[in-house]
Formats: sequence, C-alpha cells, structure tokens
Amino acid sequence: LGACRIHGDVERGARAALRISELDPMNCAPFVLLANIYAAAGRWSDVAKVRKAMENRGVKKQRGCSWIEVNGDVHDFFIGGKPHPREKEIVAELFRLSRLMKEAGYVADTKAVLHFVGQKEKEGMLCSHSEKLAIGFGLITTPGGTSLRITKNLRV
Repeated sequence: LGACRIHGDVERGARAALRISELDPMNCAPFVLLANIYAAAGRWSDVAKVRKAMENRGVKKQRGCSWIEVNGDVHDFFIGGKPHPREKEIVAELFRLSRLMKEAGYVADTKAVLHFVGQKEKEGMLCSHSEKLAIGFGLITTPGGTSLRITKNLRV
C-alpha cells in the first residue's frame, strides 16, 4: 500500500486495502493507508468515505506517541493529548530550528502532509509530530552534543 501511494496507483491500492481489511477487519492499517493514497491523489471525498467506513466498523487509528528519557525521567509526547509542561519552549525551539534551516536553503517536503490545508499550515504540521516534540525537548534539556534516543509506538 505504501508503494501504491508513492507511485500514485490508487486503484491497486484500493483493491489491496479491501483484501487486507477482509482478512483482518479491525486492523486500522489498510484504512489509514488507503486514506493516505486518496489524500496524496487529492481525492478528499474518498478520504472522507474511508474515515466514515472506519467509524461505522468501530475501527480506530492508534494515536502516535513518542518518548525520550532525560536524567532518568521518561517524557512522553502525544499529538492532541495533554500538553507537556514545557510545550511552549519546545515549540519555540522547533520553530527556531526551522527558521535556521530555511535560511540555509532547506525547503520542507510537504507532500507527506496529507491534509487539505495551505502550505504554511502543512509546514507547521511537520513541526508538531510527536517525535519532533521529543527531539525538541531533548535539545532544550540536555547539553550540546548529547545523543538523543527517541522511541515511538508506531512504525515509521
């Protein structure tokens, strides 16, 4: 399914997702990947249909979570969850780094942001992934040059 999204093969992706969902009806993966295929193709009404099908079947997407251990304490980060006590500092650091990267010539690849929003919103979404929040926390709480190890609950 991931290859179908990359190569824009919407019809094959839809067939594969249907077959996978028949084998494991409560697995969210084929639904999520099919919605991503449709979104990448700009087929937003089909994205809505897939999400509605998930809702009707009671299939829920697992929320992404990342965590980092700093000084023996584990700090976890969820998108849409309870904010971290230092969230404002973390986000400020991520936007500072983003600004420096842009000044150095970096252009964010927003093709992977599969939401029907403007370019600026897509760039903001790239900074708010749970793993980036964990990295931002590590950067503001550890000395420069420290290795950061981020753990994530979902396959990347």
